[in-house]
Order: sequence, then structure tokens, then C-alpha cells
Amino acid sequence: MQKTLSIIIPVYNEEKTIHLILNRIKAVELIENIQKEVILVNDCSSDDSVTAIQTYQKNNPDFPIQLFQHDINKGKGAALHTGIQKATGNYLIIQDADLEYDPQEYNLLLQPIEDGFADVVYGSRFIGGKPHRILFYWHSIGNKWLTGLSNMFTNLNLTDMETCYKLFRTPIIKGLKLKENRFGFEPEVTAKIARIKDIRIYEVGISYYGRSYEEGKKIGWRDGFRAIYCILKYNLFK
Repeated sequence: MQKTLSIIIPVYNEEKTIHLILNRIKAVELIENIQKEVILVNDCSSDDSVTAIQTYQKNNPDFPIQLFQHDINKGKGAALHTGIQKATGNYLIIQDADLEYDPQEYNLLLQPIEDGFADVVYGSRFIGGKPHRILFYWHSIGNKWLTGLSNMFTNLNLTDMETCYKLFRTPIIKGLKLKENRFGFEPEVTAKIARIKDIRIYEVGISYYGRSYEEGKKIGWRDGFRAIYCILKYNLFK
């Protein structure tokens, strides 16, 4: 029976890059002839992201894309909740709408699952020999500190809890009751995944083509404090 990878893309003001990331996803040939299910969730963008997506759909009728919309801005986590709910694939991966992560690396994350070793695979920006753009020192320190704090409570040895690229067997992620509507999604899902009995979590090195704030990066120091709160909340108060 043919398998499908659900690709969940939260969209907020990405009209300039959304067609580029969709082109890259379309070009990917997945291992074992796995098919792609692309689900975009527009989180009430204030730019022309919706028009850009609809234009892409018209110009690429051979590449099925589902578009769902929020009437008000709810946050990245809320967009992911919607996408997860709509997913029908065997596997599910999260993809940002910018160009920081390379869809050609989906197969790196799929391989441990297809080989029968893993149930969840994180793509780490801090291991392996893939290209990494050099940007913010304190941002990288913050990521590593948050990962370390998360690991203390989950007893995992992840190197990049905050990574966008997380690939799940779909029934596992659908079975979680996720609450965080914004950037608290990462520590929450990690805490709840870690508590699943006999879960097999793997990590693979991926590349990272980070954006500067001038180029559209959205996460800031306030999100870091929220991440600390979520690490404590979802690990100490189960």
C-alpha cells in the first residue's frame, strides 16, 4: 500500500517566498515512492499570501495543495493544530513557509522511520556536516540553552529541540492534546512526545539557511521566555 507524507505549512505574510518553497517541495522525490500531501494554513496574513497561493494552485494543477484559513491571527502553533487535524498521511512533517529549511532533506528524516527504527525524527541544525548560515550568536546560545533545559526534564539528549523539522508517524502527533497557539509548540510537543511509553526518537543533521530579521525572521526574545515557561509547564505540571 502506497504511503503518504503530510507536509504542514503555517503561513503568515510569506507572499514573497511561498511559491519558492512550494517549488522546492514539488521537486522532491521521496524514498520508497512515498507521495506528498501539502497542507497550507494561512494564519490571517495581512499581505497577499493567499493570492500567491491561489495563483500557484492555478499554475500547478498537477500538484495538489490544500489551503485552509484562519479568520483571525491565532499564531504558528494554532496553524499547526489545524494542519495536523486535516492531515491524512502516514507520516507528518512541519515545514516553515520561508527558505530556512531544505525540503530535499525530507528523505534524511524519513529514512530512520522507513527502516523501522524510529517513530519520531528531529532534524538538528547543530550536528552533521550540512551547510549552516552564520547569523546570531545569542540566538544560537538561546536555542542550545532551551534544548538543554528541555532535556533536563524529558531525559532526552536532543541537540535541537527548537528545530522546525520534526517528522512523526501521523497517529502519534494526532494523539497528542496540543494547546500552545504560538511558538510554545516546540517545547510542548517535545515534552508530550517524551512521555509516550516506548517512543523511539531519532535525530539527524540537516542544513540551515537562516534569515535575518530584515529578511523576515519572526521569532524574538519574548518567544524565548515563552519557551522557558512552556518547558516548565508541560514537564512539571502534567
